[in-house]
Amino acid sequence: MKFTSHSSPYNGTPQILWENRKRGDTGNDCLLSDDGTDIELAMSYMKELWSYKHQHSSLRCEVALCIKTGDICWWNGPFEPGIYNDETIFKMGLLGLLDEGERVETDRGYRGSAPMYVKCPGTVTSDSAMAKMQLRVRCRQETVNKRLKQWNILKARYRHDIRDHQAVFGAIIGLTQISIENGEPLFSAEYNDV
Repeated sequence: MKFTSHSSPYNGTPQILWENRKRGDTGNDCLLSDDGTDIELAMSYMKELWSYKHQHSSLRCEVALCIKTGDICWWNGPFEPGIYNDETIFKMGLLGLLDEGERVETDRGYRGSAPMYVKCPGTVTSDSAMAKMQLRVRCRQETVNKRLKQWNILKARYRHDIRDHQAVFGAIIGLTQISIENGEPLFSAEYNDV
């Protein structure tokens, strides 16, 4: 099963603006946080779709947020979680869009791209003085993943045509960004890596 993933910095969702990652920039080399989120499917076991996070067939999408504002600036997917881990998805899309010297805050699943492209815990270059600040950024990322799954079509196991998943996820990404801008902002995450 092969899906067409987004490779445009605008991702086909007009509310998601790639350049918003630079809003509020104070010279940090990390402008984005990035993570994958798995959406469970109402289907039996298929090796390509098996998510070890959920122990069930799923699809994986990547979401990146502006660290300074919390705006969703990028999304990519869906991908088969049995084939593509978070770091592989990052390398196939988002990595190619970063400016020279720009890095991304991530969780431990991206260790192979550290320190050149990501900052993540559990690497030899991790800075313990920055750990609390970085944890808050990753927690905010998880908050967005949770908000996406508040929509019943993603909270319940996805039972619709699997070929429509990308359009459904894109619509929910756009609606979530609108809610962030209009009354449901995310908690702040102070960040200074310079």
